[in-house]
Amino acid sequence: MVYICPYPPADPLRLFSAPPRIKVSMNAAAFYLETSMAQESTEIARGLRRRDPELLDRLIEQYQHRLLRYLLYLTGRRELAEDLFQETWIRVLERGHQYNEKYAFSTWLFSVARNLAIDHMRRKQPASLDGLMNHGLMNDDAITDGKAQFDVPATAQPSAFDVTVQREQNEQISAGMQHLPAEYREALVLRFQEGMSLAEIASVARVPLGTVKSRIYRGLSALEPFLKGAQL
Repeated sequence: MVYICPYPPADPLRLFSAPPRIKVSMNAAAFYLETSMAQESTEIARGLRRRDPELLDRLIEQYQHRLLRYLLYLTGRRELAEDLFQETWIRVLERGHQYNEKYAFSTWLFSVARNLAIDHMRRKQPASLDGLMNHGLMNDDAITDGKAQFDVPATAQPSAFDVTVQREQNEQISAGMQHLPAEYREALVLRFQEGMSLAEIASVARVPLGTVKSRIYRGLSALEPFLKGAQL
């Protein structure tokens, strides 16, 4: 006698494929990353408050290339950028207790560097950073002299061919960046090289979100003629 099961056999694949679990796993991963970042910020804040030298060394190693590159584009002068780089880390050590762990350390670090740059420019070259100091108002006539070289050393080790191609692209991009107002350069560097969000850029530059968007749009528009031959 043959027994016929009144219910269809369970699909073995369904026993192992559970889309909701994937969603839960993704949420768990996102939560883990957010928690890890929050814990890192808390550890940095605690270390800065007690002036931990090992923490400072680690932060310098982690952010040195990014910070120097930012200052180079902001000031257009390597010697000045290097001086401000040193002053920034001194200020971090002196005022580390002011860092708010609710925000990314990089946002606070770039804000410190920017304030030092503006203070220096205000004393030495009052007209050079008008666009940066004028509460977010545009200054389309503030053009740099086009003499600076933005050659921050890379941390990776690309092939000889990659180096050649990258150098040609960088020369075209640098040529264009040198002709942009300082506030446009800053917005483009923070957005596309540092990968900051629009809100983070607004926090660093202390301008409204709409001003950040406008600066990026105008900067890209002004840079377009210089990028036609560059393969981005």
